[in-house]
Amino acid sequence: MKNNIGNDFMRLTQYKFLDESDQAKGVPQPPIEIPENENPLLDLDNPNDIAIPERNLTEILTKRKSYREYSDEPLSRKELSFLLWSTQGVKKRIIQETAAGFIDLTLRTVPSAGARHPLETFILLNNVEGFEPGLYRYIATKHKLQALEVTEDIQDEIVKACLGQEFLKTAAATFLWVADSYRTRWRYGERGIRYLFLDAGHVCQNLYLSATAIDAGACAVGA
Repeated sequence: MKNNIGNDFMRLTQYKFLDESDQAKGVPQPPIEIPENENPLLDLDNPNDIAIPERNLTEILTKRKSYREYSDEPLSRKELSFLLWSTQGVKKRIIQETAAGFIDLTLRTVPSAGARHPLETFILLNNVEGFEPGLYRYIATKHKLQALEVTEDIQDEIVKACLGQEFLKTAAATFLWVADSYRTRWRYGERGIRYLFLDAGHVCQNLYLSATAIDAGACAVGA
């Protein structure tokens, strides 16, 4: 690997080196979500129904920290629903025809460059009320979960991908964010890859703050 690959990326994604984006070329926009599989959609609770302890923002920010040890107490369905909505919840969907072409975008609980929202949420459930342990995908536009077909050693595979951080096995739920980079590159070209990291930071901080608000522990792993 080139020693200066990071510096080269930052230099070559300056505006003066960029080609015209696919959006500017009139290429139709990509879908705002990856397709669902054939498994049934699983209902989640309305996030507005969860009783959150009354705290001001300063208190939540001050209390926020990374926790790597967790209790055996399961996460409730309402708490899971609240955490998913807090990190990718859709507040409004806009679908319309314009002179520039067809527009389909979502306004969510987190900011995203150009409202492109390239991140898909996958979640490994280990100890959540009402759900079998396994890997699921969050369908943000419908606020539902969908089970995925995975091997029995999926938990070990995730720990391996996170450089052997075994504490992940004790978490009630592990959030996994995967970027469909073309959603952002369609508008911004290769410079859009820069914005994926900003988007991931917004989502992760919302998870920290919403977990803190319900007295749950969280720890980000950037491996």
